[in-house]
Amino acid sequence: MTAEKMQWLRIAFQLKGSVITAIYKRVLACGIFGVFISLLYHFKLPVSQPILESVIPSIVLGLLLVFRTNTAYERFWEGRKIWGSIVNDVRNLARQIWVSIDEINPEDRDKKIRILRLVVAFAVATKLHLRGERVNKELEELMSISKYLTLKTMNNPPLEIAFWIGDYLQLQYNRNCINSYQLIAIQELLNSLVDSLGACERILKTPIPLAYAIHLKQLLLLYCLLLPFQLVHNLGWWTGAIVALVSFTLFGIEAIGLEIENPFGYDPNDLPLDTICNTMKRNIEDLISLTPSVHVYTGKEIRNRESEVGNG
Repeated sequence: MTAEKMQWLRIAFQLKGSVITAIYKRVLACGIFGVFISLLYHFKLPVSQPILESVIPSIVLGLLLVFRTNTAYERFWEGRKIWGSIVNDVRNLARQIWVSIDEINPEDRDKKIRILRLVVAFAVATKLHLRGERVNKELEELMSISKYLTLKTMNNPPLEIAFWIGDYLQLQYNRNCINSYQLIAIQELLNSLVDSLGACERILKTPIPLAYAIHLKQLLLLYCLLLPFQLVHNLGWWTGAIVALVSFTLFGIEAIGLEIENPFGYDPNDLPLDTICNTMKRNIEDLISLTPSVHVYTGKEIRNRESEVGNG
């Protein structure tokens, strides 16, 4: 057997990441109920009712499940795109700060390094904020102790970090370390990060309407409970097994939609936010180890060139 087939089989029977652990009790209950109906049918009780098949048409239930799963996947995919934008904006913002802002005093480089780590801290704080977690040591290593203690008192830590970064940029503009064009370009990247934060909060705080979720669960339960009455005449003692198989399919689809509609948690099917944040940390540390080329014009050089053009 080839490696590809072995991999396929391992995935097919893998429990981690599947919804089996979430639905097996319901599946067993439906199967046992099917066996009970088979037992009643065996004792000649009038439990065979094929007419019940028309109570909930399969196509209606199928369309509801497809809509539920598609809606949940759209939320998952939108969350992934937003975090892709966060990664790009963090990289671009850090690169612009590192290259564009002049270093007038010896301590300016240390301040830039601290700000670059604050840019990463924005992404980490966003992850914790979306998971409903408090500020922890993961952020403490990216900022000064005073900022860390201040952040612990904030309701929206990533927004406070964005404020600190914006305040630093404005200060550098006032010190003539960047010009107005550079300030606008860098602030647009910062604004994009805040927009991404808001988009993630919109996904998190806009769940599937409760009435829809309740009605779908009621239809699923009703369908699985009526199914043995439809099948017992033809299947006999196999009714329980077939009902369990059908319920496994239906409850599984519904559980998948439920699991991926909030993509910011710790479940195996959620977005790998820890990995994404660690990647950004490594990217920023690599950037800090680089020295901008002498051929890259700094803010002061750009202003001097503009002055020369104006005098000419």
